[in-house]
Amino acid sequence: MRERNEVVAQIRNLGVVAIVRADTGDEALAAARAVREGSLRAIEVTFTVPGAAEIIRRLAEEMGDEILLGAGTVLTADQAREAVAAGAEYLIAPDTDPEVIAEAHRLGRPIFPGAFSPSEVARAWKLGADLIKLFPAARLGPAYLKDLRGPFPQIPLVPVGGVDASNCADYFRNGAVAIGVGGKLVDRALLREGRYDEITRRARELAATVQVARQSG
Repeated sequence: MRERNEVVAQIRNLGVVAIVRADTGDEALAAARAVREGSLRAIEVTFTVPGAAEIIRRLAEEMGDEILLGAGTVLTADQAREAVAAGAEYLIAPDTDPEVIAEAHRLGRPIFPGAFSPSEVARAWKLGADLIKLFPAARLGPAYLKDLRGPFPQIPLVPVGGVDASNCADYFRNGAVAIGVGGKLVDRALLREGRYDEITRRARELAATVQVARQSG
């Protein structure tokens, strides 16, 4: 398993985390495979997926070093331990919980807690966040990211929520170090219809768009 700092560096280098939410474990597995086929390497499986830890374990065994595998919606220290034991290399949370952050670091794993307001962002950083998930980013849009970067130029922000291929360039232009993309990529309607080829197509489009956006930004 990669070192904590190496994982953070790779997330920043890749620029995008694909968020996998699904109603069943089988859908989550198939979605993760489709995303990887579309050239996205950083994949987050959320703990809202039934049997999430087992899905993480199976993906870790199946894809190994091909992907950078994380666990999302980590709400408790117990979930953090379960995720890491299954093979998660990083943890992402929708909120900032000191216990979850402390446990992640005790386990030697990076943690990306969720924050939105300036005070929440500052608190998450002081508690030891490796990156900060700016959520829900769509509420105020890319310009809000630029506003936060003014007083917090040293804090790495990863906008999540409403981010996709159509607007990611604006987020990078305003200071995002990476983005997280979920429902616009792994659409549950596509999962129900078994249209994994469309998820692969969207992943490939997103990967290409992110590359161009970061080069031009």
